[in-house]
Amino acid sequence: MMKPKKIQRSPVALAILALLAEEPMHPYRMQQLLKERGKDEVINVRQRASIYQTIDRLQRDGLISVQDTLKEAGKPDRTVYESTEEGRKLLREWLREMLSVPAQEFPDFPVAVSFLSLLTPEDVVNQLEKRSAYLQKEIHRLSSDLQTYKDMLPRLFMLETEYKQAVLSAEWQWVRSVSDDMQNGELVWNEEWLREIATRLNSKE
Repeated sequence: MMKPKKIQRSPVALAILALLAEEPMHPYRMQQLLKERGKDEVINVRQRASIYQTIDRLQRDGLISVQDTLKEAGKPDRTVYESTEEGRKLLREWLREMLSVPAQEFPDFPVAVSFLSLLTPEDVVNQLEKRSAYLQKEIHRLSSDLQTYKDMLPRLFMLETEYKQAVLSAEWQWVRSVSDDMQNGELVWNEEWLREIATRLNSKE
């Protein structure tokens, strides 16, 4: 007996299924709503092509279907999609899994940190100071957004902004602590020390 096909999950796919759970709509409207609702803070929808590619995949997998085609004089036809029962079911399954099981993700920053010794301490401090300034700016922006919209929107619809602010705040505190330790001499390295460590580790193999 063949195993059922594993349907690939992605943030954009989840967002499309969530929007279509509300009502049928065309791709341009999906992108508009995601931006208007601030979902582009946590989902990369800058390229409309990614939305169209995901829609094609969801349609092939039987999770959405074409409901209608809007025709307006002087404008391109717009295909309106709707969610299938299978799509609505999978949406709930994805949400439960994403909420309950931490995903093994591989963002760029930890990778760079793991090879940090390839730069000089002075260079690393310089880059971390730039990151610290950027993080601080983002934290303040998100805080301002939360303050602005707290009387307009129920907290339920701002939770992703709260979460992003909390994560960035934790990262900023860590970046600051590492940068401070390097500047006060508690965390340092040089080529001679790195060679000594490499020799010691290689001798244990």
